[in-house]
Amino acid sequence: MGMNINVLIDSLVRQTTVLIAQLATAAGARAPLAHTANQVFFDLVTELKEQGLGNKVIADMFGMALRTYHSRMQRLAESHTFRGRSLWEAVLEHLQEKETVLRSEVMQRFRNDDQATVASVLKDLVETGMVFQSGRGDRITYRAATPEEYTLADGSSADEGLSQLVWVAANRLSPATLAELQQAVPVDASSLQTALAELVQDGRIEVCKDGGCTRYVCERCVIPVGSSVGWEAAVYDHYQAVVTALCSKLRSGSLEARHGEAIGGSTYAYDVWPEHPQYREVLALLGDARARAVALSKKVEAYNRTHSAPDPAYTRVIHYVGQTVLDPELGGE
Repeated sequence: MGMNINVLIDSLVRQTTVLIAQLATAAGARAPLAHTANQVFFDLVTELKEQGLGNKVIADMFGMALRTYHSRMQRLAESHTFRGRSLWEAVLEHLQEKETVLRSEVMQRFRNDDQATVASVLKDLVETGMVFQSGRGDRITYRAATPEEYTLADGSSADEGLSQLVWVAANRLSPATLAELQQAVPVDASSLQTALAELVQDGRIEVCKDGGCTRYVCERCVIPVGSSVGWEAAVYDHYQAVVTALCSKLRSGSLEARHGEAIGGSTYAYDVWPEHPQYREVLALLGDARARAVALSKKVEAYNRTHSAPDPAYTRVIHYVGQTVLDPELGGE
């Protein structure tokens, strides 16, 4: 079973890297990716710890010496200078607050953190293109990239795309705390709060305060078909739904499909051609499923407007549908 699990994991990683590569180059973009490997490592370690594994076991799983493992985790862990944020995030936010900053000033600001680790974070930020470096020696200065330098290739602002991502996350996690949303959409606190303020202002998200705890409630999230803004959120929403279904199935302890079950997924492939009697029916399958899902969603929302869900919680059912057409002249999958 171990070998089969390794093959499955490798296959999933391969498919995920294909998706990331397509996203990074969409519409002619060249998104910086140098930080991605670190983020994947840190998030994966966090999830493994949630499963009850210790540092030694995790280091062995990565094929790393324990000392190397601890060194890398220290680099990505919470800053001793700014509690509640990773050192990487805290340094970036500090640079974004300034026009230009001397290297010595950054090191002084984060004097409570390991200086070699701070230097590594600065190097990472420069390599990702999120920070620009100039000068030499003691006169090295840093400047954070401006919002204009992160404009999306289709001409819409990065803020619009971020708002849509936060909207989707809030809907999935509702009611969600700020910390939960930041874990789902890993951006700096200032950008997240700006996006939330916009969503609250236009009524897409509501603020609920209970016993000193602020939560964000979002009962409905619909990105219209044909919308050129928010495609990132649509990709995130669909991918998260697929991953959630798979994880729910694995946690259930039942790895085989059963008739009538509410958790799981099925994949079907149809080989058809223009003269095939089911050609149009197959191509219309996505549209038919979407129309049925929209109609059902409206019926559920209409009922919910006049009926309150019983405490302590309601059941959320996530249904996802996807379809693509492969042209044999353009290559395989």
